[in-house]
Amino acid sequence: NPIEQEGTYPLPEAQLDRFMFLIEVGYPSAEEEKRIARETTGAAKGALTRLLSGEKILAFQQLVRRVPVPEHIYDYAVSIVRKTRPNEADAPAWLKDLVGWGAGPRAVQYLILGAKARAALKGSYMVRMEDIEAVASPVLAHRVITNFAAESQGMTSKKVVERLVAEMRA
Repeated sequence: NPIEQEGTYPLPEAQLDRFMFLIEVGYPSAEEEKRIARETTGAAKGALTRLLSGEKILAFQQLVRRVPVPEHIYDYAVSIVRKTRPNEADAPAWLKDLVGWGAGPRAVQYLILGAKARAALKGSYMVRMEDIEAVASPVLAHRVITNFAAESQGMTSKKVVERLVAEMRA
């Protein structure tokens, strides 16, 4: 919430890198906002319902980690991440002009883990390229630091990642 940043400091890149995803949460709909107001301003206290035990959560994590990843998918994930780095020889020329700092090795780990989770949720028996592509923006957008040239062109980190993935898919 940009309004509540007064008195706070943005996280340095090294700390941002520890977050797996950047998830953008927009405003609620009018109906949702009305429900929020109704449920949080009355005297009644909401009841908490336990959905999963700690053991179940750990079991789901282990299940996700067992989803197989073909070798070419590892290559694809590594290639996407390496191309975000402006000093890499195979980074696109347009990206070199817009990015000051690319994603580090942790990004590859999170691309693979995110893709494994997506594949499992979709009922797939292995990770596919579309799983990597689906999680690329939330995994990479906060790890790719754009420069002034990008800002002046209205090119956000998210747009850089989306363009890179689209070009690699083509």
